[in-house]
Amino acid sequence: MTITNTTTLNDLLPSIVAEALFVASEKSIMRGLVRNYTLNPGNGKTVTVPIYPKQTAAGLTEGTAPGFTAISTDGAVLTVSEVGIAAQISDLAIMASASNVVADIGRLFGEAIARKMDTDLLSNVANLNAGVGGATTTATPALLFQAIAKLRAQGYDTANDCAIVLHPNVAYDIASTLTSTFAAPASQIGNDALRNGFMGTLGGVPVYQSSLVNVAAGAAGDYNCVVMHKDAFGLAMMQDIRIESQREATKRGFDIVGSAIYGHGILYNAAGVYAQFDSSIE
Repeated sequence: MTITNTTTLNDLLPSIVAEALFVASEKSIMRGLVRNYTLNPGNGKTVTVPIYPKQTAAGLTEGTAPGFTAISTDGAVLTVSEVGIAAQISDLAIMASASNVVADIGRLFGEAIARKMDTDLLSNVANLNAGVGGATTTATPALLFQAIAKLRAQGYDTANDCAIVLHPNVAYDIASTLTSTFAAPASQIGNDALRNGFMGTLGGVPVYQSSLVNVAAGAAGDYNCVVMHKDAFGLAMMQDIRIESQREATKRGFDIVGSAIYGHGILYNAAGVYAQFDSSIE
């Protein structure tokens, strides 16, 4: 006997589409950790940031005029360019879909451009002059304290406008040391790291984690982390993230385009210290 079941009646069974699932996407953090500049349309494609070097005062002799110091500036140039992503969606796909496809894709595109911005800013870390660690070095709190010391030696108050940015696989090694390989630690920081994975601050500097930290050239598992002051990198924005749609009548559909126009680069090299580490779990 042949039974009538869900296989034979498959065309009669409705399909219920659940709420869309968005694959985990790294939240953009770098924009708030660097100097931001606005480049208005009509002013060319570059922003030049003048940099005044530190000056040294000298003792004076009574009744004698001081010598004159020539003040000169250096300049960091940020050149803007476009980044973007686009897709074409047919009318039929839009009308037949249970969810708002245009809104979903707009969100995807906005997140993609924000991640690109972070990746571009973090790509500058490899060009910093001062650093700690290396291609075979496992991250430790002591090395991060060494990087903080290098930044302090340049005159930066690391209690303000500074940050540590680590790849999560490097942060694991830091947490492992802070918690005595995840055993009961003596320090309050170690207790917090063991209880809820929160390192908070290290040496008074906020710790951030991002999977967008650049991999060192040709070395899987090696990451260019950074200890930085806000003056280290700059972001020049001509056009913020924009999501647009345009009707394509001949194709019976829409173009959806996400774009931004910005530039990035090192402002003051001494304001950042790279921390290259080899993750122990890769």
